[in-house]
Amino acid sequence: MSIAQNISEIRNEIKPYGSKLIAVSKTHPAEAVREAFECGQVDFGENKVQEVQDKKPLLPSEIHWHLIGHLQSNKVKYIAPYVHLIHSVDSLRLLEEINKEGKKNNRIISCLLQVHIAQEETKFGADANDIRTWLADRALDAFQHVTIKGLMGMASFTSDEKIVRQEFRQLKNLFDESAKNYQANNTQWEEVCMGMSADYKLALDEGSTMIRIGSAIFGNRTYQT
Repeated sequence: MSIAQNISEIRNEIKPYGSKLIAVSKTHPAEAVREAFECGQVDFGENKVQEVQDKKPLLPSEIHWHLIGHLQSNKVKYIAPYVHLIHSVDSLRLLEEINKEGKKNNRIISCLLQVHIAQEETKFGADANDIRTWLADRALDAFQHVTIKGLMGMASFTSDEKIVRQEFRQLKNLFDESAKNYQANNTQWEEVCMGMSADYKLALDEGSTMIRIGSAIFGNRTYQT
């Protein structure tokens, strides 16, 4: 099927849940992003700052760019003027840098706190208890150029649906707990971002408000050698 057909099919699936679709365009050319944009897709996710920087000038300014990969503090300054949502905030140090760059650019930058919910140690994210400590200590209060929109997490890469559901449920429970216990001017508990091409249907069942889909829209990735 075409990119447009894939997007249409996924939108129909997620419509009853009211979930948002982020088209993960990493490693795919600007032409593929444009094709998706022309059928109404506005939100696109990229893993690497340099790839966003390369694509952005070639594409419509109306696109909302989401930084979904691990973000180094020294790269924040490049995306701070325009990034729509940073999905991968896994430390207070990174949040401090985002806040600093938000102030420089006279912007409030929207972020998700990334939680490590998977079995693989290679996946990034703060421990759930770290998140609880940040909130209990009011560590986020000082960041006036950041808005925390919610939480993000990636489940284990496994065919065991029971494990995946359990991990998604763990993230949703932490979101509900956080939204109940922590209210501040710089928090808007709106998004539980979980679910990708292989597991988004399970994520929707467990309360995901935002799914990130790459290969199910654009096909298999092509990597430069």
